[in-house]
Amino acid sequence: MTSKTKPAAAALSSAKPEGRLEWRQLLKWLLRDGLIDEAQAQRTEQRFAAGDSSLHPLVRLGHAGLVRLATGKPLDVEALSEWLATRVGMPYLRIDPLKVDVGRVGDVMSIGYAEAKRCLPVQFGVNDVTIATSEPFDTGWVAQIESHVRKPIKLVIANPLDIARYTTEFFTLARSVRQAAKAGEQSQVASFEQLVELGKSNKQLDANDQGVVQVVDWLWQYAFDQRASDIHLEPRRDMGVIRFRIDGVLHTVYQLPPTVMSAMTSRIKLLGRMDVVEKRRPLDGRIKTRNPAGDEVEMRLSTLPTAFGEKMVMRIFDPDTAVKDLASLGFGQHDSDRWEGLVKQPHGIILVTGPTGSGKTTTLYSTLKRLATDEVNVTTIEDPIEMIEPAFNQTQVQNVLDFGFAEGLRALMRQDPDIIMVGEIRDLETAEMAIQAALTGHLVFSTLHTNDSVSAITRLLDLGVPSYLLSATIIGVLAQRLVRTLCPHCKQPDPTVTRESLNELVKHWRLGGGVKPYKPVGCLECRNTGFRGRAGLYELLTVTEGVKSTLADLGALRRQAVQEGLRPLRLAGAMKVAEGVTTVEEVLRSTPAWEG
Repeated sequence: MTSKTKPAAAALSSAKPEGRLEWRQLLKWLLRDGLIDEAQAQRTEQRFAAGDSSLHPLVRLGHAGLVRLATGKPLDVEALSEWLATRVGMPYLRIDPLKVDVGRVGDVMSIGYAEAKRCLPVQFGVNDVTIATSEPFDTGWVAQIESHVRKPIKLVIANPLDIARYTTEFFTLARSVRQAAKAGEQSQVASFEQLVELGKSNKQLDANDQGVVQVVDWLWQYAFDQRASDIHLEPRRDMGVIRFRIDGVLHTVYQLPPTVMSAMTSRIKLLGRMDVVEKRRPLDGRIKTRNPAGDEVEMRLSTLPTAFGEKMVMRIFDPDTAVKDLASLGFGQHDSDRWEGLVKQPHGIILVTGPTGSGKTTTLYSTLKRLATDEVNVTTIEDPIEMIEPAFNQTQVQNVLDFGFAEGLRALMRQDPDIIMVGEIRDLETAEMAIQAALTGHLVFSTLHTNDSVSAITRLLDLGVPSYLLSATIIGVLAQRLVRTLCPHCKQPDPTVTRESLNELVKHWRLGGGVKPYKPVGCLECRNTGFRGRAGLYELLTVTEGVKSTLADLGALRRQAVQEGLRPLRLAGAMKVAEGVTTVEEVLRSTPAWEG
C-alpha cells in the first residue's frame, strides 16, 4: 500500500467545491475531461434522475456501465476513484489490509464516526496519520481528529467500496480482540522468563469465549483472502505476533496480547482435536473448513513449545492442488513428456527431491490423483498425512506406537496395492522395504531431501543400498524448486538480461527460442514486491541402461544423465527467465550450480 501523501489542507487548498460529492457534478467533470461523451452523460442522467440512492456517487457511476472513450475500457469504481484523485489533486491509495496496523484504527476514531464521514485511518506515522476518504471536499472533521490524535492528518482518496468493507472488518476485529482481552485479566503465559506478581489474578481466557471465536474465524477467512500458504501464531515477551506466508515470504499481520494469542491457540487446538492441556511437547492436528468461495480447505496444525509459550503454524492446502495438470505446476513440455512416461511404468521407484517447501507434496498428490482410477489401489504412508484425498488409502506414521515408514510399508504390502507412496525415505530399513515393493511389481513414489536429482542416487548408496538393487528398481528422480513469478500487472522488459548472459548462467547449455526477460517493478496488486505467485522448476533424471552403468561414479553419472536428456534446475530457471516468468536473481537464489 503506497501513496505519496501531503497535508490535507495543502491538498485541498485549490479545491472550490465543499461538502459531499454529487453524481451530477462528477458526471459534468467526466464529460469535461473527455472520459465520456455526451450520449453516455445524457443516458446516465436520465437513468439517475428517476430516483435517489444511498449509494456513494462513485459507486453509482461505477455500476452505470460507463466506458472510457480513449480505450473502451469500463469506468468501474476503482477507475473512477483514481480519476477523482487526479482531478482534485490528492494522492490515490488502494488499501492493502496487510499494511494497516488494525489494532490502532480504533485509537483514531470510532466505527460510527468512520462510517458517518466515509473515511478510514490507514497509516500511523511518527509525525502524522494518513486517513483514506471517499469524500475529498467534506473535511470539516479533520481539525477535530487532529486535535484528538495530536498529529497532522494527511488525506488520500480510496475506493469507497474498500473503505466501507475494511471499516467493518477492521473495527469488528479490534472489538473482538478487546472483548477477548477483557474476558480474562492480563496474565503471563508459561515462559522461561516467568514474571511472578503476587496478588494478581492469573485467570486464563476461555477458548470458547465469543471474542476469541470471532478472532479465530477472522484469522482464517483473512488468510484465505490474502492467498496465504501458512499462518504463524508466535508468542513473544510483550505481544503475540500473527504472520502470513504469501508467495514464500512472511508478512506480519497483527499483534495481540499474550493472553488472547494463548486463547486463540487453545481454540484452534480444540477444533483440531488436539490435547489442549498439553503444552510441553510438540503436537500435530488438522482442521477442515471452507474458504469464502465455499470450497473445502484443509489445514495442517503444528505446535511447538517456545520461550514465551506455544507457537502454532497452520499450513493451508489449496483445494485445487490435487487436480493441477503438469503445465499448471510449471513443467515444460520436455520434462512433462518424460515424467508422464515414467509414471505409466508398471513398477519401480520414482523419487521426488528438494528442500522443505519446494512443492514436492503438490507434485506427488497431483500425479497420484491422476493415477488413482477405479482399476488401481493407491495407498500411502505419510508423516503426517498432508491432505485427505478420497481416491487414496492413506495411513499416518505413529512413532509413539513404533509404527514408522518401514513398518507401514511392510503392512501396506499385504494390502494388495498397485501404487504406493512413502512420505520419505529416511533410513536403510525404509529404503530396503521400498526396493522390495518395487521388486515385487509395485510402483513406488517417495521423497528425499537432496540438492539435485543425481545426489539422490548417492544418498541411497550412502544409506547402504547396494548399487545393483538401485539399478534394478530406481526408474526416475525428479528434483524441484519453487521460484516467485513476476507480477503480470507491473512487470517491465529488462534489457540488461540477454541471451548471452543467460547462456553464461547455464554454462554448458545454449538457450533456444526467443528471449523476453522482464524485471519486477512493484504495484498495488503485488504489494510492491514485483512478484505474485510461484512456479516450479524441475530437473528429471530418467534411469536408463546408460545411467545404470555409471551409478558408482558421480561425475560419469552426471555426464550420462545429460546425454539421456536431463536438464538441470538452473537451466530450467534460465528458461523461465527467458519466457519472462521470473528473474535471474530468483533462479540464483533457488537453484544449485550444476557440477557436471
